[in-house]
Amino acid sequence: MSTEPPRVVIDPNVWVSGLINPYGAPAEVVRAVILKRVTAVVSQHLLDEIAGVLARPKLRRWISLDDAAALLDALVREADVRPDSGPAPQRVRDPDDDYIVALAEATGSVIVTGDHDLLEADLTLPAITPRALIEQLRCA
Repeated sequence: MSTEPPRVVIDPNVWVSGLINPYGAPAEVVRAVILKRVTAVVSQHLLDEIAGVLARPKLRRWISLDDAAALLDALVREADVRPDSGPAPQRVRDPDDDYIVALAEATGSVIVTGDHDLLEADLTLPAITPRALIEQLRCA
């Protein structure tokens, strides 16, 4: 009997960090998605935020535009793409992160982030660090 991989909403900062440093925990999270050890859940809003960050000229030193486009194409193809929920109620200190919480709650997903505001928020679902996700996958 096979079990479904855990569903995760990965904060854009983790995707970007995973591309910049191929040796850190965020890169391990990206590899876990590629290897289908977890199912990444995304929305157009999340894809747009990743695209916006990856388009910044200051990132060219680490991430080419081709690599950025390849990541976005792979996410559209391989991730569980969900519709945007529309305006999300304020749940965390930074209202720009409320859509991440709404997406995770709507899909029963864990949030994977390095953002302390999300990690420390009183949410109905877990928010964990990339390292914590990797440790959970090692123990599974």
